[in-house]
Amino acid sequence: MAKRDYYDVLGVEKSAGLDQIKAAYRKQAVKYHPDKNKGDKGAEEKFKEASEAYHVLSNSERKQNYDNFGHAAFENGGGGGRGGFGNFDFSGSFSDIFEDFFGEGFGGGGGRRSRRSNNRGSDLRYDLSISLEEAYAGKKQDIKFSTSDRCDTCSGSGSKPGQSASTCSMCGGHGQVRSSQGFFTVQQTCPQCAGSGEQITDPCTSCGGQGKIQASKRLSVTIPKGVDDGTRIRLSGKGEAGSRGASNGDLYLFINVNSHELFKRSEENLFFECPISIADAALGAEIKIPTIDGGKAKIKIPAGTQSGKQFRLREKGMPLMRGNDYGDLYVQVNTEVPVSLNKEQKELLEKFREIENEKSNPSIKKFFKKAKSFWKN
Repeated sequence: MAKRDYYDVLGVEKSAGLDQIKAAYRKQAVKYHPDKNKGDKGAEEKFKEASEAYHVLSNSERKQNYDNFGHAAFENGGGGGRGGFGNFDFSGSFSDIFEDFFGEGFGGGGGRRSRRSNNRGSDLRYDLSISLEEAYAGKKQDIKFSTSDRCDTCSGSGSKPGQSASTCSMCGGHGQVRSSQGFFTVQQTCPQCAGSGEQITDPCTSCGGQGKIQASKRLSVTIPKGVDDGTRIRLSGKGEAGSRGASNGDLYLFINVNSHELFKRSEENLFFECPISIADAALGAEIKIPTIDGGKAKIKIPAGTQSGKQFRLREKGMPLMRGNDYGDLYVQVNTEVPVSLNKEQKELLEKFREIENEKSNPSIKKFFKKAKSFWKN
């Protein structure tokens, strides 16, 4: 019987992308899985057919050969040229397909990955709070935390000094055991050695054969300048020790930048509000404002400055973590209306009100002109 077109098998167009192909195969695999259709040879054949189609169409090189030469690309004497796959056994790759979809329980390559993941030390998290000034300048700080460290007695091997581990009798050192389950073979972590492939016959008395012990560790860490709230810093190999000499996990620093009483931050830029008097806003002035580095900067307030006006000071913001550039500092001036006036101040303001004209307050003039038009209509 002639083979069906792979695109028809999966029910996708020839132009389908990898995500569509994966989704179509998943649907077919679930529908015709042998465990769900025990004794149904037809379902088993469709399951094989869908897996074969997915194996070809999910790989760009195989897909291109199939698009050019059809099924002949994978047959003896076919027109596949250099890309041909004569005598290719598609069923041999089914386990790899299942592993992509369903994890390490399927497939021949999962054993080594499982051994590494089982033995490698756990990653750790450390939350560190710093001030905005420290985020600006960067800092070095000692941190202390509890973790598992390599056992010095056995140097992490788990065996007594002078002794060594033996090969696991159940998995033969592979860290995985296989069992037949219906149409395919299931591969699982060895329950006897927990995936290590080894057995400790004479365990170290200090660590009980684990190769690691609980300890308090002190570490000096460097916080780079420019870090923002929520920044995560990875310290490779500074996490928990692995079992029986395996590699350490990583330590992740999560940075919390405390709020500041003056400055507000938005990425690399800083903002703050500065109150000024009516006289300074009307007549103009020169004021000094603080900067995040502890210094001062001068701002010239032009005569007639309105409340809410923003001034930009270039490169007075936060440093960028990568490079030598800096953000900007934005200063918003807000005019403060005087309170608790004395008699002389009140008299002067009354006199000013008598002599002020519409040219002095153009926004007021414009507003009441619109209000009068509104009332009239």
